[in-house]
Amino acid sequence: MAFFVYYYLCFTAVVSAVFFLLLRSSRLRRLCLPPGNLGLPFVGETLQLIAAYKTENPEPFIDERVSRYGSIFTTHVFGEPTVFSADPETNRFILQNEGKLFECSYPGSISNLLGKHSLLLMKGSLHKRMHSLTMSFANSSIIRDHLLVDIDRLVRLNLDSWTDRVFLMEEAKKITFELTVKQLMSFDPGEWSESLRKEYVLVIEGFFTVPLPLFSTTYRRAIKARTKVAEALSLIVRERRKEFEGGERKNDMLAALLAGDDNFSDEEIVDFLVALLVAGYETTSTIMTLAVKFLTETPLALAQLKEEHEGIRAKKSESEALEWIDYKSMPFTQCVVNETLRVANIISGVFRRAMTDINIKGQKYKPFCHRPDNHVMLQRHSPRS
Repeated sequence: MAFFVYYYLCFTAVVSAVFFLLLRSSRLRRLCLPPGNLGLPFVGETLQLIAAYKTENPEPFIDERVSRYGSIFTTHVFGEPTVFSADPETNRFILQNEGKLFECSYPGSISNLLGKHSLLLMKGSLHKRMHSLTMSFANSSIIRDHLLVDIDRLVRLNLDSWTDRVFLMEEAKKITFELTVKQLMSFDPGEWSESLRKEYVLVIEGFFTVPLPLFSTTYRRAIKARTKVAEALSLIVRERRKEFEGGERKNDMLAALLAGDDNFSDEEIVDFLVALLVAGYETTSTIMTLAVKFLTETPLALAQLKEEHEGIRAKKSESEALEWIDYKSMPFTQCVVNETLRVANIISGVFRRAMTDINIKGQKYKPFCHRPDNHVMLQRHSPRS
């Protein structure tokens, strides 16, 4: 009897799985979606994608599906069905029609951690105002009078703490985070900023995982860490708001947010700060690390870079900081930065949501009946040379 029950349960599970897969396959055809595979229930193909991106070369995940389905295929990642485009012409079409046929959107695994008021999720005039505010802190006068001074001081501080052996990527992340915190909230490196950074690491780890707290310990940790980050930042925002109302002013991003005409709530400011800290943490530190990697692999370029830097250093005392004129007299250093950005692929893909039926290369698509999970992920392959 027990054997019969076990056999019956196994048979039912197999039939259900087959029925589910057939149903999903017919759904793709019915909605006129690109060919592809939605993978397992709830999980989709997320685990395969994550496993690929933890290797030195994640492109086989993409290449395998491109060879099977074409450069535009349907998959299911990070909890949501997604149309994946690895076609440059299609990607250009999507980005050129942002705000018309497509809008910025990210899966729940990312948007839930960033917050509903994140810059990445803003749209329309509000996004333009916030983007303008952010870029105002990247003008030449801000860089000259504040950013360069902080970079020089924080880099020296971190270099003095290095031992005989360091993990460059981790040190680059630490420097980047400390500099961002300084520019956003005027906090110098210390116990508070380091504690905040450790929580941020957990938040970022949760971005690219299955967004199911019940099954994913990584995502569960990320949710808890996000709560701690929000509480810490909310406390700072409340304190700074009192100072601002009392007439005290600081020259940082938080001060600009408090002084703006938009009357942002504390929650909106916290979400904005969270997004800015996340945006620079991985990307900038990755570029810094890859620049060093590429230079060590190109001795001639490394020698030329050292010659340029030593020429500037020879005109200064050991404790004298770099100035704006020094920064502007590094043409080869700028070439190194530009070439690193060209060769390196620091952002492997971005998400957009289709707002209506679309035609791509003569094929009409009805993506997921305009539901909130109607995502298109644009993938940019790394250059081969």
